[in-house]
This record gives sequence, C-alpha cells and structure tokens, in this order.
Amino acid sequence: MPIIPANVMRRLPQQFFASLTSRAAVLIASGRDVINLGQGNPDLPTPRHIVEALQTAAQDPTTHRYPPFRGLPALREAICTFYAREYGVQLDAQREVAVLFGGKAGLVEISQCLLNPGDIALVPDPGYPDYLSGIAVAGADFVAMPLAEKNGFLPDYRQVDLQVAERAKLMFLNYPNNPTAAVATSTFFEETIAFAKRHDIVVAHDFAYGALGFSGVQQSFLQSPGAKDVGVEFYTLSKTYNMAGWRVGFALGNETVVELLNTLQDHYFVSLFGGIQRAAATALLGDQGCVRELRDTYRSRRDAFLNALKRLGYPRLLPAEGSFFVWLPTPPGTTSVAFAERLLQEQGVVVAPGIGFGEAGEGYVRVAMLAPEARLEEAAARIAAVAAKA
Repeated sequence: MPIIPANVMRRLPQQFFASLTSRAAVLIASGRDVINLGQGNPDLPTPRHIVEALQTAAQDPTTHRYPPFRGLPALREAICTFYAREYGVQLDAQREVAVLFGGKAGLVEISQCLLNPGDIALVPDPGYPDYLSGIAVAGADFVAMPLAEKNGFLPDYRQVDLQVAERAKLMFLNYPNNPTAAVATSTFFEETIAFAKRHDIVVAHDFAYGALGFSGVQQSFLQSPGAKDVGVEFYTLSKTYNMAGWRVGFALGNETVVELLNTLQDHYFVSLFGGIQRAAATALLGDQGCVRELRDTYRSRRDAFLNALKRLGYPRLLPAEGSFFVWLPTPPGTTSVAFAERLLQEQGVVVAPGIGFGEAGEGYVRVAMLAPEARLEEAAARIAAVAAKA
C-alpha cells in the first residue's frame, strides 16, 4: 500500500545540522582524527548539584505521575525569580510563563500559534535554520532581514519593504546571535519595539545564549519598556547550564502569546518529567558560580582560537562578543561550502558553512568553541593551513 505523506511534510526544509552530523560521523568511523566544531552541542557536563537534584527527584514516586499540563508551580515561580534576579524583569508565573520542551520546540510552535497560510514572518539572515521549520509547518511565508557586518549584524528596519512590514505578523530575533556571535543594545531593542508597534508584528526573541555575553550581562529583550506589549522571549537551560539533552526551556512575556503557546502544548504534551522540572528549578535558584565559570571558559577558548589564527596570519577575523561561536570570514574568493568542504576533507575539521544559515551567510563559516583550548588551537592551525592555499 502506498503511503502518501501530508503536504506539510513536503514543505519542511532540509534539517541542516542532521546532514552535517552524519558526514562528520562517517569520517570519524573511518578512523580520521576529526575536530568537530560544526554543531552547537555543549561539550561540558551539567553541574553536579543539578544532576544530584534530578537523582533525588527521580526517587520520589510523586514525580512518576503526569505533572500539571503547564508545568510545576515551583518551576514557574523559579523562572520568575531567575528573571527578576538576573534582569530585573517582573513576571506573572500564571499568565506570562510557558514551560517548553526546550527552546527549539517553542520557536517552532509560535509560528503555528500565530501564522496562517500566506502570512509573512520576518527572519534574520543569517539565522537559526529552525525558525523556518515552524513557518513551513504553518504554511506561511518568510522574508529575510539581512544581518550585515557593517551594521554590527543587526537588522536595519529602514530596509524592510513597507508592504512587507504591513503584512508581517511575526519577527524572529536572536541576541547574543547564532551564528554571528553579535550582541544587541538597549537602543536596538527600543527600535525593535517601535517598529513592531508601528506594524502590529509579534516579536519572538530567542535568548538561548543570554548567559554568554562576554562584555557583561547581555540585556534581555523584556527589560526594554513596552517589550511585553509586542512579544515574548525564549530562554533555554541548554546553554546556560549545559543541559542540552534535558530539553528545558520557557517562553516569557506577552500573556496572549504565552496563552496561545500553552494552549497548543496542552494538545501536544503533558509537560516535562517532574524530576527534570525540579532539577531545573534547582539550576535557576541555586548558586550561579557554575554559569560564571562556563562563561569564562568560553571566553578563554574564544581567545585561544582567535589568537592562534591571528599568529598564523589568517586573512581576516571578526570579534565574537557572545554565544560560543566564532563567525569566521572565508578566504577571499572562497565560498562557505567550498571552504568547509576543504577543511573537512583535507584537515578533518568540521565547521558549518554560512550559506546554511541564509544567503547573507555566504562568505563565512561558523566555528563552535566546543573543545578544549589545545584542540581549538590545533583546529586553528589546520584552518590556517587550508586558508594559506586558498
């Protein structure tokens, strides 16, 4: 019997990172010495006190039952305490918090909540590819907002076509930025809120790397006056606490959007395992020394990698102000795919071609600082060797 997939399955974009992972795995299986810096998968373990909180919670039979659909009250309150402590943002635990199966789930779901077929979403280019996944599921269209190096990798709202802005219903942003490692200012967020209000656009700010700004604490979008009127912020414990496999995230802010997300999830899930929720609350409420240490580790790795490239005469380097990525210009006359392919085949270094993040990503590759410093310096030597022959 022929199985005919639904049309939505044909609309889904290719999973960029899945193919990247599989190609690296083939080389590793062949015995090659591969330095995989192509993914955003944290390489360090979850802090011990969080793991111990899960172990304790898992032994409590009350966590073995279905939790409340919208998350444990203790976790929702912990999220509010965390945001008040870290960013000075006051949140209502009942109306302004949606607990998510990781930030990625919410970033896909928000398009399903807000977009109809033919609607427009504005997306950063280059940007996280999975923004497009939710838009495709909703049957909507997207218009790219180029992030130009000359503008600090911030979108220039003056360049958005007026007719597009009037039709747009949703806009994705992400700072500290993946893949460019740029950070945003309060002035930019104020401009964003004014633009969103002028055109009735919901802002979805992806704050996955919020703890990893290297010039001080990166501002939350919700700190800006009027932010809750126009949008929500997505946060995840994956990067802040090395909890990528735990799948804990949340959306915060505009109560109408939060309710839509919660309602959709009522049909998809019965919330996260209660033990994981208790451990997540421990992470948010506990000593944050582990977060400071992690940020220092990534800063030191970034410096080691960029300093090695500089010593080796790499043609051009950019500052990396946040996240755990370096946005590396390719050698003159070399495309991102060609450069990444040569690094993989000739030197066994995996990086992500910039074109995979959008057309404006051409001319760059993304390098993840997810290996020990010595290994990153070795990767820099291999990268510089290929660049010297470009």
